[in-house]
Parts: sequence; structure tokens; C-alpha cells
Amino acid sequence: MAGSSALSYSSYRTYLECPLRWKYLYVERRPETPRGYFTFGRVVHSVLEEVVRPLVVPTARRRDGGESQTTLRDWTEPVDGVTPPGGRPPMGAEELLALYDRLWTNEGYASPDEEARYRALGRDLLLRYRDHLEVDPPSPVAVEEHLETRWDGIPVHGYVDRIDRTPGGGLEVVDYKTSRELSAEDAQSSDQLSVYQVLVEQNYRAPVERLTLLHLRSLTPLRTPARGPRVLEPLHQRMGEVADGIREEAFEPTPGPQCSRCDFRSICPEFRPMPEAEGPRLAALVDRFDALRADERRLERELARTAAELHRAAEELGLHRVPGSRSVALRRREVAWQYPLDVVRPMLERSGGAGRPAADSAEDVRRLLRDPTLPSELRRKVAETGSRQVRWYWELEDGGQDGR
Repeated sequence: MAGSSALSYSSYRTYLECPLRWKYLYVERRPETPRGYFTFGRVVHSVLEEVVRPLVVPTARRRDGGESQTTLRDWTEPVDGVTPPGGRPPMGAEELLALYDRLWTNEGYASPDEEARYRALGRDLLLRYRDHLEVDPPSPVAVEEHLETRWDGIPVHGYVDRIDRTPGGGLEVVDYKTSRELSAEDAQSSDQLSVYQVLVEQNYRAPVERLTLLHLRSLTPLRTPARGPRVLEPLHQRMGEVADGIREEAFEPTPGPQCSRCDFRSICPEFRPMPEAEGPRLAALVDRFDALRADERRLERELARTAAELHRAAEELGLHRVPGSRSVALRRREVAWQYPLDVVRPMLERSGGAGRPAADSAEDVRRLLRDPTLPSELRRKVAETGSRQVRWYWELEDGGQDGR
């Protein structure tokens, strides 16, 4: 795979947004302009890693050779007077702030005032989180864990903020968020949490029970159950398409709202300035194209009006063939059936049709109505839900009054 041996969630999202930007970042390794909110999130995550690390009690990891890491039962008593991980108190407030100050960087902030606001926010956020740990400490088995796997053929990797042991003995994937607002819907729809679930499931023996976005500003854990295969499959399909695009070096730009914040506008073909010498020639071509497009729209409207008028006249006279001076217009009919799938599916399910092909389209329903194994009464009821749509259109063949 070009530029990277495995997809992270970030690189996957970058390619979806713009394949050319992915190439600039992951193949050509071009740097981006630092931004304050990214710097802030990175520093806060680094401090949280050190604050929570003393609470970590490692659990079993999958190993090719059958080996495993230390399990929770192994951490019961101090060894040689040393308190094992999972038994230490949280980092003190003064130590935490000293660590925060050491890790702080002013990279990417638009002004000293913006930096000061973020820095104060970080202090408040971290101190409140530390107090929360004293009252309700988690049971982490890993922090900032780098995991890799092959998800049904797709190489995937990522850094998981935290993996906790649940009361039921399973695992909880926790992702810190410093954003201003966050909702339960964000957790339920997060592809990032889905990718992390796959990474944890394929690297740890215990099952993933739940996924959590931890909103640090409000200290609110937004939890959702682990995804099932049907939820994960569309994401796997999209990631496979991204992997295919990267392998085939499909790096065309995808212009959109994201372009306003892209650092590569000056080299992107979407925004490359036109050579001055070519200006008049290309401008004339654009004007010609614009005029032809206007003619095309006008002709399409005129064609639709003429076809409708011809249809009305042929309908009144009962004609299906109308000769002109050069061609013969043939009136054709296209018939389509529509079925309310939200009504048809329950009817089939109540009849015990779970083993039959799914009714996902009108054509599926038509095939089922031709299925002799379907009870005749059910076929009749399903057929009665349908509506017949007729569309008339015209075709031309050579001939006409002069060429008969």
C-alpha cells in the first residue's frame, strides 16, 4: 500500500475527504501548519496518559505462541514492598500541573490570548479530572496502546486512549474528547470507536462490551454497546474501498468545504493559477462551453414539451406510429411496479419467510411473487400492495413519409 502499510482511522478519514491530500500527507510527507486546538488536545492526552498509567493492571493479550501478559489475578499483593500497578493513588495536583507546564507548547495558536485561554482551560479540565479519579477510579488495563491487526485482509492500526476492565469482566474502549460539545449520538455513530473495537477485539482475549467517548469538559462518559457484525460491515466495506484506492494510487482531489482549511491549496490542481499566456484561449473555450450548455438546457426543455404534445395527439387518435418527413416516431411504453417495502417485509416475516431472499427492492418482490413455494394467499396479499407505474416515451427509426 502506497505511503503506509496500515490504515489508521485518521488516514482513512483523510482519504475519504480528499485522496490528493492523503497523498501529500502520507506519501510525500508534506508538513501541515500547526493548529492550536490540535496542540491542545495532544498535550491534554499526554498528561492524561501519565495520570492514569499508575492505575493500569495489564490483562491477557493474544499471542501467536500462546503466551499472555499478566492478568488481573496476578496483581493482588505488593511484591517486595512495592505496590503493584492498580494500587497507587492518582498523581497529586502540584505534580500534575508541573507535568502540564513541562509538556505545554505554544505551537499553532493564533495569538497569545488564544493560547492563554486554552492553557487555563487545560488546567481546569485536568484538575477536575484528577479529582474525579480519586472519587471514582477506573480499572484500566492499558493506556495509549498501539494496536495492529488485519481486519479481514485490511491492515489497520491505531492508538487507543484507554482500555478499561468492565464490572462484567469484559473490556471498555475509552476515547478522550476535548471538543466543546459532544452527544450520545456522536458515540453511537463514531467510526473511530468502531475501528478501536476491532483493534481491541483482535488483540485481547476478553470481549469488548462497550465503547465510550469521554467528554473531558463535562466529565461525561457517553457510552454505547459494542457494535455487532452488521454495524461493522459497512465500515469494513468503506475501509476496503479506501485501501483499494490507495493501492491503485487513485489520488484525485475532492473539492469541498474542507478546501478552505487545507494547507496544500497552492499546489492543488483545483486551485492552480492559469498561465497568463493561455488566458484568452481558455476563456474563449469556457464561454463557448457555457453557451452550449445553455443551448443544451433549452433544447431539453423544448424536447420535453414537443414529446408531451406529440403524446397527447397520438393518445387522442389512438396512434403508436407517427411518420415525419425523415423519421417515424414510435410510441413506447415502460411499465414498473412499486411496492411499500415497510409493509411487505413484515408480511413475509409473519409467514415464516425468514429463509427466503430479502425483499430489498421492487424487483425482489416481483421475483418472490413468481416463487411457487410462496403460499398463493400471501402472494395475492403482497401483489395487492403494489402499484403499476406507466411511462411513455418516443423512439425514432429511419423512414417517414418520403421514405416509405
